[in-house]
Amino acid sequence: MRFTLLGSGTSTGVPIAGCQCAVCTSKHPRNFRNRTAALIELPSGFTILVDAGPDLRHQCIAHRVTRVDAVLYTHGHADHILGTDDLRSFNFLSRSRILCYGTSETLSSLKRSFKYIFEPQSGYLGGLLPQLDLHEFEPHGELQIGEALLKVFSLPHGNVNVTGFRLGEVAYLTDFKGLPTEAEAVLRGVKHLFIDGIRFEPHPTHNTIDEAVEIAQKIGAGRAYIIHTTHSVDYEEVNPTLPKGIELGYDGLTLTL
Repeated sequence: MRFTLLGSGTSTGVPIAGCQCAVCTSKHPRNFRNRTAALIELPSGFTILVDAGPDLRHQCIAHRVTRVDAVLYTHGHADHILGTDDLRSFNFLSRSRILCYGTSETLSSLKRSFKYIFEPQSGYLGGLLPQLDLHEFEPHGELQIGEALLKVFSLPHGNVNVTGFRLGEVAYLTDFKGLPTEAEAVLRGVKHLFIDGIRFEPHPTHNTIDEAVEIAQKIGAGRAYIIHTTHSVDYEEVNPTLPKGIELGYDGLTLTL
Protein backbone atom coordinates (compact mmCIF):
# COMPACT_ATOMS: atom_id res chain seq x y z
CA MET A 1 0.00 0.00 0.00
CA ARG A 2 1.15 3.52 -0.74
CA PHE A 3 -0.16 6.55 1.17
CA THR A 4 0.49 10.03 -0.23
CA LEU A 5 -0.29 13.33 1.46
CA LEU A 6 -1.61 15.42 -1.45
CA GLY A 7 -2.01 18.56 0.65
CA SER A 8 -1.03 19.67 4.14
CA GLY A 9 -2.47 23.18 4.42
CA THR A 10 -5.44 24.76 6.12
CA SER A 11 -8.61 26.03 4.40
CA THR A 12 -6.89 29.03 2.76
CA GLY A 13 -3.93 27.04 1.50
CA VAL A 14 -0.41 28.43 1.86
CA PRO A 15 0.62 30.89 0.53
CA ILE A 16 -2.55 32.89 1.11
CA ALA A 17 -3.48 34.93 -1.94
CA GLY A 18 -2.22 38.48 -1.48
CA CYS A 19 -0.32 37.84 1.74
CA GLN A 20 3.26 39.11 1.97
CA CYS A 21 4.29 37.43 5.24
CA ALA A 22 7.57 35.52 5.52
CA VAL A 23 5.96 32.11 4.99
CA CYS A 24 3.73 33.18 2.10
CA THR A 25 6.74 34.66 0.27
CA SER A 26 9.09 31.81 1.22
CA LYS A 27 10.84 29.83 -1.51
CA HIS A 28 11.02 26.69 0.62
CA PRO A 29 8.90 24.02 -1.12
CA ARG A 30 7.49 22.73 2.17
CA ASN A 31 6.00 26.14 2.89
CA PHE A 32 3.77 25.62 -0.16
CA ARG A 33 0.69 23.77 1.12
CA ASN A 34 -2.38 22.80 -0.84
CA ARG A 35 -5.59 22.12 1.04
CA THR A 36 -5.31 18.94 3.11
CA ALA A 37 -6.11 15.69 1.26
CA ALA A 38 -4.56 12.25 0.77
CA LEU A 39 -4.40 9.31 -1.61
CA ILE A 40 -4.36 5.62 -0.74
CA GLU A 41 -3.16 3.19 -3.44
CA LEU A 42 -3.97 -0.41 -2.52
CA PRO A 43 -1.96 -3.43 -3.69
CA SER A 44 -4.60 -4.28 -6.33
CA GLY A 45 -4.28 -0.80 -7.83
CA PHE A 46 -7.62 0.31 -6.37
CA THR A 47 -7.19 3.95 -5.38
CA ILE A 48 -9.00 5.86 -2.62
CA LEU A 49 -8.97 9.65 -2.49
CA VAL A 50 -9.41 11.14 0.98
CA ASP A 51 -11.36 14.37 0.44
CA ALA A 52 -11.76 16.33 -2.79
CA GLY A 53 -10.86 19.91 -1.99
CA PRO A 54 -10.53 22.94 -4.29
CA ASP A 55 -6.90 22.08 -5.15
CA LEU A 56 -7.78 18.61 -6.44
CA ARG A 57 -6.99 19.17 -10.11
CA HIS A 58 -3.58 20.67 -9.34
CA GLN A 59 -2.81 17.96 -6.78
CA CYS A 60 -3.59 15.15 -9.21
CA ILE A 61 -1.43 16.70 -11.92
CA ALA A 62 1.46 17.43 -9.55
CA HIS A 63 1.45 13.92 -8.08
CA ARG A 64 0.61 12.10 -11.32
CA VAL A 65 -2.63 10.61 -10.07
CA THR A 66 -4.12 8.60 -12.94
CA ARG A 67 -6.86 6.70 -11.15
CA VAL A 68 -9.53 7.40 -8.52
CA ASP A 69 -11.89 4.53 -7.77
CA ALA A 70 -13.38 5.85 -4.53
CA VAL A 71 -13.52 8.98 -2.39
CA LEU A 72 -13.76 9.02 1.38
CA TYR A 73 -15.14 12.39 2.48
CA THR A 74 -14.17 13.21 6.06
CA HIS A 75 -16.71 16.05 6.35
CA GLY A 76 -18.58 18.62 4.30
CA HIS A 77 -16.54 21.80 4.72
CA ALA A 78 -15.62 23.67 1.54
CA ASP A 79 -11.89 22.93 1.67
CA HIS A 80 -12.65 19.20 1.69
CA ILE A 81 -15.38 18.91 -0.97
CA LEU A 82 -15.19 21.76 -3.49
CA GLY A 83 -13.05 19.81 -5.96
CA THR A 84 -15.78 17.22 -6.43
CA ASP A 85 -16.60 18.41 -9.95
CA ASP A 86 -13.03 17.60 -11.01
CA LEU A 87 -13.68 13.92 -10.33
CA ARG A 88 -15.32 13.72 -13.74
CA SER A 89 -11.84 13.63 -15.28
CA PHE A 90 -11.43 10.18 -13.77
CA ASN A 91 -14.83 9.14 -15.12
CA PHE A 92 -13.48 10.03 -18.58
CA LEU A 93 -10.39 7.88 -18.01
CA SER A 94 -11.95 4.84 -16.35
CA ARG A 95 -15.34 4.91 -18.09
CA SER A 96 -16.84 3.90 -14.77
CA ARG A 97 -18.57 5.52 -11.83
CA ILE A 98 -16.71 6.59 -8.67
CA LEU A 99 -17.75 5.32 -5.24
CA CYS A 100 -18.16 8.13 -2.69
CA TYR A 101 -18.33 7.42 1.04
CA GLY A 102 -19.47 9.68 3.85
CA THR A 103 -21.62 9.86 6.93
CA SER A 104 -25.22 11.04 6.61
CA GLU A 105 -24.14 14.50 7.78
CA THR A 106 -21.33 14.70 5.25
CA LEU A 107 -23.31 13.40 2.29
CA SER A 108 -26.11 15.87 3.06
CA SER A 109 -23.59 18.72 2.82
CA LEU A 110 -22.19 17.29 -0.40
CA LYS A 111 -25.64 17.02 -2.01
CA ARG A 112 -26.54 20.58 -1.00
CA SER A 113 -23.32 21.95 -2.46
CA PHE A 114 -23.57 19.97 -5.70
CA LYS A 115 -27.28 19.82 -6.38
CA TYR A 116 -26.63 19.95 -10.12
CA ILE A 117 -24.73 16.65 -9.88
CA PHE A 118 -27.14 14.71 -7.71
CA GLU A 119 -30.39 16.30 -8.96
CA PRO A 120 -29.59 17.20 -12.58
CA GLN A 121 -32.10 19.22 -14.53
CA SER A 122 -34.04 17.34 -17.13
CA GLY A 123 -32.82 18.12 -20.62
CA TYR A 124 -29.34 19.13 -19.42
CA LEU A 125 -27.08 19.55 -22.47
CA GLY A 126 -23.74 20.58 -20.92
CA GLY A 127 -20.57 18.56 -20.42
CA LEU A 128 -20.46 15.25 -18.60
CA LEU A 129 -21.44 15.58 -14.96
CA PRO A 130 -19.41 13.63 -12.41
CA GLN A 131 -20.68 10.07 -12.24
CA LEU A 132 -20.73 9.34 -8.52
CA ASP A 133 -22.37 6.67 -6.37
CA LEU A 134 -22.97 7.76 -2.77
CA HIS A 135 -22.50 5.26 0.07
CA GLU A 136 -23.45 6.23 3.60
CA PHE A 137 -21.68 4.71 6.61
CA GLU A 138 -22.01 5.02 10.36
CA PRO A 139 -19.36 7.22 12.01
CA HIS A 140 -17.97 4.37 14.12
CA GLY A 141 -16.97 0.75 13.53
CA GLU A 142 -15.57 -0.63 10.28
CA LEU A 143 -15.81 0.52 6.67
CA GLN A 144 -14.90 -1.64 3.67
CA ILE A 145 -13.66 0.23 0.58
CA GLY A 146 -12.24 -2.06 -2.07
CA GLU A 147 -9.99 -4.52 -0.25
CA ALA A 148 -9.29 -1.97 2.50
CA LEU A 149 -10.97 -2.41 5.88
CA LEU A 150 -10.87 0.89 7.76
CA LYS A 151 -11.66 1.48 11.40
CA VAL A 152 -13.64 4.74 11.46
CA PHE A 153 -14.54 7.06 14.30
CA SER A 154 -16.04 10.50 14.83
CA LEU A 155 -14.01 13.57 15.78
CA PRO A 156 -15.36 16.91 17.10
CA HIS A 157 -14.85 19.96 14.89
CA GLY A 158 -16.98 22.76 16.30
CA ASN A 159 -20.58 21.94 15.40
CA VAL A 160 -19.51 19.47 12.70
CA ASN A 161 -18.47 15.81 13.05
CA VAL A 162 -15.40 14.67 11.14
CA THR A 163 -14.53 11.08 10.22
CA GLY A 164 -11.10 9.88 11.28
CA PHE A 165 -9.81 6.45 10.33
CA ARG A 166 -7.13 3.87 10.86
CA LEU A 167 -6.01 1.57 8.05
CA GLY A 168 -3.46 -0.91 9.34
CA GLU A 169 -0.33 1.02 10.33
CA VAL A 170 -1.69 4.42 9.21
CA ALA A 171 -4.20 6.73 10.89
CA TYR A 172 -5.56 9.98 9.49
CA LEU A 173 -7.18 12.68 11.65
CA THR A 174 -7.97 15.99 10.00
CA ASP A 175 -9.93 18.98 11.33
CA PHE A 176 -10.67 18.27 14.99
CA LYS A 177 -10.22 19.57 18.51
CA GLY A 178 -9.62 17.06 21.31
CA LEU A 179 -9.51 13.28 20.98
CA PRO A 180 -12.58 11.28 22.11
CA THR A 181 -11.99 8.19 24.25
CA GLU A 182 -13.40 5.88 21.56
CA ALA A 183 -10.93 7.17 18.98
CA GLU A 184 -8.03 6.93 21.41
CA ALA A 185 -8.68 3.22 21.87
CA VAL A 186 -8.60 2.61 18.10
CA LEU A 187 -5.42 4.64 17.60
CA ARG A 188 -3.25 3.32 20.40
CA GLY A 189 0.17 2.23 19.14
CA VAL A 190 -0.40 3.22 15.50
CA LYS A 191 2.84 3.39 13.54
CA HIS A 192 2.09 6.44 11.34
CA LEU A 193 -0.27 9.17 12.53
CA PHE A 194 -1.41 12.13 10.41
CA ILE A 195 -2.92 14.66 12.80
CA ASP A 196 -4.49 18.11 12.62
CA GLY A 197 -2.37 20.84 14.26
CA ILE A 198 -3.22 24.16 12.69
CA ARG A 199 -0.81 26.56 14.49
CA PHE A 200 0.66 27.36 17.92
CA GLU A 201 -1.99 29.93 18.87
CA PRO A 202 -5.24 28.56 20.36
CA HIS A 203 -8.05 27.75 17.95
CA PRO A 204 -11.68 26.93 18.82
CA THR A 205 -12.12 23.99 16.40
CA HIS A 206 -8.61 22.74 15.58
CA ASN A 207 -5.79 21.33 17.68
CA THR A 208 -2.79 23.55 18.18
CA ILE A 209 0.58 22.05 17.28
CA ASP A 210 1.30 21.48 20.97
CA GLU A 211 -2.06 19.74 21.42
CA ALA A 212 -1.34 17.53 18.41
CA VAL A 213 2.05 16.60 19.89
CA GLU A 214 0.40 15.75 23.20
CA ILE A 215 -2.17 13.48 21.53
CA ALA A 216 0.48 11.71 19.44
CA GLN A 217 2.56 11.01 22.54
CA LYS A 218 -0.47 9.93 24.57
CA ILE A 219 -1.51 7.23 22.07
CA GLY A 220 2.08 6.08 21.57
CA ALA A 221 2.28 6.79 17.84
CA GLY A 222 5.48 5.53 16.25
CA ARG A 223 5.71 8.63 14.10
CA ALA A 224 3.38 11.61 13.75
CA TYR A 225 2.94 14.08 10.90
CA ILE A 226 1.18 17.36 11.72
CA ILE A 227 -1.17 18.52 8.97
CA HIS A 228 -3.68 21.29 8.14
CA THR A 229 -1.14 23.95 9.11
CA THR A 230 -1.55 27.65 8.38
CA HIS A 231 0.82 30.36 7.16
CA SER A 232 2.04 31.19 10.67
CA VAL A 233 4.01 27.92 10.59
CA ASP A 234 7.41 28.16 8.88
CA TYR A 235 8.69 24.68 8.02
CA GLU A 236 12.37 25.53 8.44
CA GLU A 237 11.81 27.18 11.83
CA VAL A 238 9.23 24.86 13.38
CA ASN A 239 10.15 21.38 12.19
CA PRO A 240 13.55 21.21 13.99
CA THR A 241 11.89 22.17 17.30
CA LEU A 242 9.40 19.29 17.37
CA PRO A 243 9.98 16.25 19.62
CA LYS A 244 11.66 13.15 18.22
CA GLY A 245 9.28 11.14 16.06
CA ILE A 246 7.05 14.12 15.27
CA GLU A 247 7.35 16.31 12.19
CA LEU A 248 5.38 18.68 10.01
CA GLY A 249 3.57 16.96 7.18
CA TYR A 250 4.19 18.33 3.70
CA ASP A 251 2.67 18.02 0.25
CA GLY A 252 3.94 14.89 -1.45
CA LEU A 253 4.98 13.03 1.70
CA THR A 254 4.67 9.36 0.73
CA LEU A 255 4.71 6.18 2.79
CA THR A 256 5.06 2.73 1.25
CA LEU A 257 3.79 0.06 3.62
